[in-house]
Amino acid sequence: MPLLTQGGQAVVAEAFITGEVRRTLDERFRLTLTSEFAQAVTDDEGRTILAKERFGCVSLWQAKDWQRRLEDGLGLIRQKIATGRLEQRWGDVQRLGRLLSTRYESVQLANRSRLLIPETFRDFLGVPANQDVVLVGAVVCVEIWNPYAWLEAQKVEMPEFEPLFRGLSD
Repeated sequence: MPLLTQGGQAVVAEAFITGEVRRTLDERFRLTLTSEFAQAVTDDEGRTILAKERFGCVSLWQAKDWQRRLEDGLGLIRQKIATGRLEQRWGDVQRLGRLLSTRYESVQLANRSRLLIPETFRDFLGVPANQDVVLVGAVVCVEIWNPYAWLEAQKVEMPEFEPLFRGLSD
């Protein structure tokens, strides 16, 4: 299993998620994940974390992995606040709080693979009902993309694939 580093600790990644597939949002903003994608991001009860990433993209994460990453980071921020190290940055702290308040939500997949996209995430994704989305395995999560945003991201990022791959695999 691949190893990742989180908060200075080595953590075993339980999945190495890759692949790309198109799906259609139905009239109620539901979509069905592939069984591989659903299994990679859900716990035994079908729970997962839905997070806003960049405009036109939301992602699904294993709840325990997301929670561990969040707790590690917030623990450090709490320590800095307690010791007065962020007193000159209250505006940034408040901005982080606002973004954190709306960034993610715990969701339950129906029938182990069907996701209902909550209303506040629909606008961020920018895809109307009965339209396609693109599901992309991003190694540690599954991303749900507005097809136009995905194409634009590929235009920018694909030329950087080889140097990125070499840099991460060296």
